[in-house]
Amino acid sequence: MARPKPWDVGGELWARIEPLLPRHEQRFRHPGRKRFGDRKVLQGILFVLHTGIQWEHLPQELGFGAGMTCWRRLAEWNAAGVWQRLHEVLLAELRGADALDFSRAVVDSSHIRALKGDPRRDEVL
Repeated sequence: MARPKPWDVGGELWARIEPLLPRHEQRFRHPGRKRFGDRKVLQGILFVLHTGIQWEHLPQELGFGAGMTCWRRLAEWNAAGVWQRLHEVLLAELRGADALDFSRAVVDSSHIRALKGDPRRDEVL
């Protein structure tokens, strides 16, 4: 059996992600072009991030939409806090299943505010 591709979004994962995405109502008076499906766009985003290709080189044959569509949607979802909420949902599930092992955790100072201690002697003089 072939391994699933890393950019394929299965039904179980999609069921967790879809409620976190912002809703967009189509306008009736001037509807414009129909918005490309969020699931396909997410797969396009994951494809670009996994392969490292440039957004504009996303192959149209894959059916993920245009690279710029994926890039814009990534920025839109980032601004809406989708990734932070997804992170929190998945962490909560792991905590609930007692599947987190904090004995191997690392705290990165770029995310945790470092408090300044007493000034060094050479700075006081």
